[in-house]
Amino acid sequence: MKKNLRNFLTLALGFVTIIATAQTWDADSRTRVNMSGDNDQWDADQRVSLSASWGGDGWGINVGGNANYNMQADNGDAAVGFNFYEASASTDLMGWATVSVGRQALEYGGGQLIGANDWGTNPQTRDGGVFTINNDMMDLDFGVYRSQADDATSEMYTDYFVNMSKSDGDWDVNLTYISNDNEDNAMAVDFGYAVSGVDLSVSYNTATNDGIDMDYTSIGGSYNVNDDMSISATRTAYGENGFRWDGSNMSGNWTSHGNMGWLGANDEDMAFGVSYDMGDVSLGLAMHKITNDANDDRSVTEANISYSMSDNANVSIKYATDDVTGNEEKYMWLTLSVTP
Repeated sequence: MKKNLRNFLTLALGFVTIIATAQTWDADSRTRVNMSGDNDQWDADQRVSLSASWGGDGWGINVGGNANYNMQADNGDAAVGFNFYEASASTDLMGWATVSVGRQALEYGGGQLIGANDWGTNPQTRDGGVFTINNDMMDLDFGVYRSQADDATSEMYTDYFVNMSKSDGDWDVNLTYISNDNEDNAMAVDFGYAVSGVDLSVSYNTATNDGIDMDYTSIGGSYNVNDDMSISATRTAYGENGFRWDGSNMSGNWTSHGNMGWLGANDEDMAFGVSYDMGDVSLGLAMHKITNDANDDRSVTEANISYSMSDNANVSIKYATDDVTGNEEKYMWLTLSVTP
């Protein structure tokens, strides 16, 4: 433990020295307590994130790192950890394009194909490059990066992607296409339209993974009852082979990604939600009913409350119940975030 702590302090001191020379910097301290089970579990993690940026006319450098401490680690050597999750450089190409190279936390569309998953101990980052074309017609990104499968194989892939997005007045559209050297590919198309206080959304997603064709479609809408309150309803339907894509904000579970993850083949999810914003306090509730002709129905409830104690501090509680195993599983997290 002493050796691990010494190495951690050395890295932390070096990183703080880097921060001191930066033009701009950001910091975030997050304490998360997992109170799952019968809400009596007390698994506490502390994460401190620091990032620094330098830049000039047409260039920029960004570095970010996390220090993590788990108060319940069985092995003392694993209790403290430090990770450089981001280190990238960017340059402008004569005003019409931008190139960014290095380790980056990327997220496009709804994160269903390329997501950063900031819920976990360390954000999900990629080693690669992104080429961005700047124009008034649309936002256009091309990229290539190395990624690791989320499953137990830990297999490495080279992914290639393109992302196009456009918004104009009351509507917006986003398209993400990705493929890798394992001949897998996926596409996500998201469309949104706002009319008379109602926000409509459609998401169509397809993938070919290990030679299996998969798809799911989501259609939803939200209505602003007043300036503080909104209600929503969404229907999500999966195809006969379900859907899965590694590296997304959905390719996990409650503990790793903070959500229920991808659903199964032929699952249909009807979700209803309400949110209320009272300024410093915000409330949210969502109820899911997942049905499948071949399986028992599944019920999921998500509730959260957030309180802004000041401009620099926020505390939130997230609670979820899920009867996916036939028994109601309970999850609850208390999160305290502090930023300078």
